[in-house]
Amino acid sequence: MNGYDVAVIGAGAAGMMCAATAGKRGARVVLVEHAAQLAEKIRISGGGRCNFTNLGAGPACFVSANPGFCRSALARYTPQDFLRLVARYRIAWHEKHRGQLFCDGSSEAIIAMLRAECDAGGVAWRMPCAVESVARNARGFTLATTAGPIECARLVVATGGLSIPRIGATDFGYRIARQFGLAIVDPRPALVPLVFDPADWAPFARLAGVSLPAEVSTGDGRRRVSFAEDLLFTHRGLTGPAILQISTYWEPGEAIAIDLAPGVRLAEALVAAKRASVQRVANALARWLPKRLAEGWVESQTPELAQRRIADVPDKALRSLGASLNAWRLVPAGTEGFRKAEVTRGGVDTRELSSTTMEARRVPGLYFVGEVVDVTGWLGGYNFQWAWASGHAAGEASAAARTDAQP
Repeated sequence: MNGYDVAVIGAGAAGMMCAATAGKRGARVVLVEHAAQLAEKIRISGGGRCNFTNLGAGPACFVSANPGFCRSALARYTPQDFLRLVARYRIAWHEKHRGQLFCDGSSEAIIAMLRAECDAGGVAWRMPCAVESVARNARGFTLATTAGPIECARLVVATGGLSIPRIGATDFGYRIARQFGLAIVDPRPALVPLVFDPADWAPFARLAGVSLPAEVSTGDGRRRVSFAEDLLFTHRGLTGPAILQISTYWEPGEAIAIDLAPGVRLAEALVAAKRASVQRVANALARWLPKRLAEGWVESQTPELAQRRIADVPDKALRSLGASLNAWRLVPAGTEGFRKAEVTRGGVDTRELSSTTMEARRVPGLYFVGEVVDVTGWLGGYNFQWAWASGHAAGEASAAARTDAQP
């Protein structure tokens, strides 16, 4: 049989959630996946343990050109809803900091759970199977695939974004949207390391491998956003959770501001340390910073102080040094691109979609879910929660819309 109530293109997190939800509500569902390996993005997430949700997932943790769009789906399928599903399959999990939930064992447990949910809903699989084209017909859609034609009354696009092309990411979902006249918010890498001009970065390249807590900000006024998490120096620039977070909000050409010692006013601290120390400046600074960073910063930014004892340095020079570390401003040259990006910012413009069903307003029966949509979450399980919530919303809606007539 090649006629279905619902066809879902893409068997990732959102696609499997959607297919399982629709199937368990009585719809005849087929799930089409071009890759030979199932749900590779789930498999590699969280270092292989899958950071599958975040207890704090809410609308404020997501970026979109249409900020309120995600509110409905997130409210109707919450982290607690997904935890109840995890509990049914006896998957052990633990919470890390900031509400991040991980499997105790392998991320394979989440993949197996979703596969079992699809099987419980009678979902038919076409994998590996590439979709070559999509067309409207009198009763829905026709998919030309490498396994033959598939007809469906409703079509769900869960093809993901452009991040991590080595595991099969493509722009196919965007092409389908454009084919049916839907607007696209320009896709760009998000949750991605930042890189700098090699000449400007040369003084800091020697610090590759240094990690420390930091507060990173970008934007001005109402657009100003800050994250206080760990930062890591690399040969080409900066990475670590704080940088990945800010990369989603950073606009090309803008500066970022970094406080390398959040909570410590280094200008005053260095002046106070001067009164009771005979240490060199860098050694005194190492009280608050990693030793390599303290030494490298003094040598590259204030070389005239490199060999001086802190007691011999004027207060003005110490205050300037401290202020430079609390308010380091620099302009990234760009990012590491989609090859290193964890997710894609941008995608199908949510103003084209219903926030309750994920259905295209101008193309009845066509739905978009997950990363292909212009909704991007913070680092730490938020994007998986969007996948579960949007997939669940479209699964319910596409099943509820089924008719008795076979397409």
